[in-house]
Amino acid sequence: MRKIYLASDSVARRKLLQILGVKFRILPSRISEQNKKLSLSYSGLVKKNALAKAKAAAAKVKSGVIVAADTIVVQDNRIFGKPKNLKSARKMLKKLSSSQQDIYTGVAVIDKPPHQLRKKGKLHNNWCGGKVLVACEKTRIFMDKLSDKEISEYFSRVSPLDKAGSFDIQGKGAFFIRRIEGCFYNVVGLPLRRLYRMFKEMHIRLFILFFFLLPSSFIFLNGCTTEYNLATKQEETYYYSYTTDKEVLMGQAVANQVEQQLKLADDPLIQHKVEAIGRKVAAVCDRKDIDYTFKVLEDDEVNAFSLPGGWIYVNKGLIDKAANDDEIAGVLGHEVGHIVARHSIKKLQAEQAFSILRLAGMAASQSSEAAVAADLAYTQIMMGYSREDELLADQLGTRYAKAAGYNPRAMLDFLVKLQDINRRRPLQGRSYYKTHPYIPDRMRVVKQELGEGMGFNDYINIEQLPHREGEGPNQ
Repeated sequence: MRKIYLASDSVARRKLLQILGVKFRILPSRISEQNKKLSLSYSGLVKKNALAKAKAAAAKVKSGVIVAADTIVVQDNRIFGKPKNLKSARKMLKKLSSSQQDIYTGVAVIDKPPHQLRKKGKLHNNWCGGKVLVACEKTRIFMDKLSDKEISEYFSRVSPLDKAGSFDIQGKGAFFIRRIEGCFYNVVGLPLRRLYRMFKEMHIRLFILFFFLLPSSFIFLNGCTTEYNLATKQEETYYYSYTTDKEVLMGQAVANQVEQQLKLADDPLIQHKVEAIGRKVAAVCDRKDIDYTFKVLEDDEVNAFSLPGGWIYVNKGLIDKAANDDEIAGVLGHEVGHIVARHSIKKLQAEQAFSILRLAGMAASQSSEAAVAADLAYTQIMMGYSREDELLADQLGTRYAKAAGYNPRAMLDFLVKLQDINRRRPLQGRSYYKTHPYIPDRMRVVKQELGEGMGFNDYINIEQLPHREGEGPNQ
């Protein structure tokens, strides 16, 4: 088996390859990166830097596959690399949060054969007798505008000095990323799909490397199963090695990550109250093959979120804002709805098909690789769902709250409160309304579920096509 070398000491790039199960060695190349485009395009600049890194690393080994990358951030025709110090990092992030930006990552792969197989290369894609491929990936990012205080709080928890643009999308930086257009992993620093296609073009059988390292139970990853989802009222496809047991294991691993990063509330009365309401709501939902766990976090933000396998977390700030148990039931019903519809599973399955199953297999051992995968899964979930997923969760949450004996119209009252909070202050890092659709649109869906007619304001506030009973997130 050919040895793989990563020509970078980037922690983020190393973690990405670790999640995929690739065995590799770190071989950083100490070259001076060009940070001015001159006559080059932005794409040409990062490809040139990546190739220089790969060649420098390849010169140190007798044979093997060398992977190198270079990332820049571009805004208003200005290039942002890694900051030199905290002062420049602060200034950089403040500027980047003011408007959209583009992330360019150049990737270079050199397949250097053993000495006895080399031939003198004459073409660009041959070097030291080995084949060379160079490519570029571009992703567009939209951030929330950050205050000086928010930047200071972020830097107190995350070092920006080793990050292009001074932020990390795979960590706490995800909380102020509004949306991205393009490859998520490109922003982390290594576009995995692009790398896989380059390996494929060079006849490097990457999947065999994956499966050689993964447990044998995952060898049949390319197989699928179709099952009927009671929430979306349609048949849906999952990798057939995915099971409810593995979903629960994965949810437990991510829940462990949550409780390492966030503090549980120490008020037993509030905890008991939320558990009691949650059990009633879960008892009437459409999915009974898992146990539901409800916990309160010591956080003032108005927020709640759910994890695969039945874990639901609610911030104390949300409980304080709720006027009664009916409003809390609506929120918990919404989060139960996400779990019933398997929104987290489908989101992770689409974006990191291999690590979702790898995480399930390693969760019981609580290995360091499982923690890395759990951290990435946590980040993906906290970045929010699609508009259709959120509206379906509102519909289901209203239905479950009513079936559990609570007043379902309380969800409308709570949405009005969220709208008022939204108007009174800037968006916070982890706010319940940040990743959800326009609130009047949510209210319209709740009214439709209750069989109430829409008023004039409901019609003028429809964002796109009306949400219909039985629509899945992909329709």
